[in-house]
Amino acid sequence: MTVAEQTVAERTVAERTLAEHSMGEQAVAERTAADTGDRSRRGAPRGWVRVCRVTDLEVERGRAALLGGRTQIALFLLADGTVRAVSNYDPYGGAHVLSRGIVGTKSLGNTSQPSGNTVLSDSAHDASRDPDAREEIPTIASPLHKQAWDLRTGMVVETQGRDPRDIAVLPVAVRDGEVLVKWEETQ
Repeated sequence: MTVAEQTVAERTVAERTLAEHSMGEQAVAERTAADTGDRSRRGAPRGWVRVCRVTDLEVERGRAALLGGRTQIALFLLADGTVRAVSNYDPYGGAHVLSRGIVGTKSLGNTSQPSGNTVLSDSAHDASRDPDAREEIPTIASPLHKQAWDLRTGMVVETQGRDPRDIAVLPVAVRDGEVLVKWEETQ
């Protein structure tokens, strides 16, 4: 292993330590000495980073992870089994705290005006849609000032009277029980 590869591997281990610390001692105990290489990239497709195992996540409880030594993300396992990743930075509170936020849902009414969060059908007057149906979107509310964001899009859905500020959303995939996040170190 070259010095550069060793430095990258050591940095990756340090980054994972922060994520493992937030996931609890059980996650740390499950890691073996044989798995000390560049485990965040090994086995992941190009442009994707292994962050943790799905079993390291708790339903509707956030977990923080550090990517590339400077990018903090918040991971959420939702009740329907999907995993979402967003920036951990609260743009209203100015702190990296969203992983400690409150997971919930917000109901969007079926109106003639699109909400920006609603997937529109081919026809604005789709007869198969229930006119009284409401869309439930997964949200994360800041633990600081209670602004809330759509976990699918990063769009703010509750500003608490302040200007709209969206958050970054990262694509997530689950493969063989591992959570992968699409991320390039140049970000």
